[in-house]
Amino acid sequence: METKKQLSPEQRNELFSLLKARFEKNSNRHAGIEWAAVQLKLETDVEKLWSLNEMERTGGEPNVVGFDKTTGEFLFFDCSAESPKGRRSICYDHEALESRKENKPENSAINMAEEIGIEILTEEQYRQLQQHGNFDTKTSSWVKTPEEIRKHGGAIFCDRRYNHVFTYHNGAESYYAARGFRGSLKV
Repeated sequence: METKKQLSPEQRNELFSLLKARFEKNSNRHAGIEWAAVQLKLETDVEKLWSLNEMERTGGEPNVVGFDKTTGEFLFFDCSAESPKGRRSICYDHEALESRKENKPENSAINMAEEIGIEILTEEQYRQLQQHGNFDTKTSSWVKTPEEIRKHGGAIFCDRRYNHVFTYHNGAESYYAARGFRGSLKV
């Protein structure tokens, strides 16, 4: 049975062109990494290529931000200036979504990440991303919340204001038009 998580040849070519142009434009994010090696790796994993396309489709502007020498994997983060537009106005996770009795958002950050096939950024990864530019100066992004906080009904999010990265807390069921989430993908 053929998987739905495949791109047509035209979609693949379009995505490769877009990713290559972004890769070359932002070489400071991945010093010492060659695009040819990234593309070769992507060509062998159709599901991860599909996930990158979903990151792009939802406004994430994915780009390579690192390479793990131990596993041989390239690391992609959402690098859009603001939290991805197609992933905003969502609560933190499925439990939070189900707890809302009225005015439910359409989805949650954790559910969307699973649907796309990516991981939500951790606070540490979010701070790593901020080393590559100024992100979320007008928006905020949910980040992976430690179980100790989540079990009490909370979740954490980050943003950048006053040239500093801040971490805050909120009820996991809350959602705002300017809050989404950023993801990571290892290829």
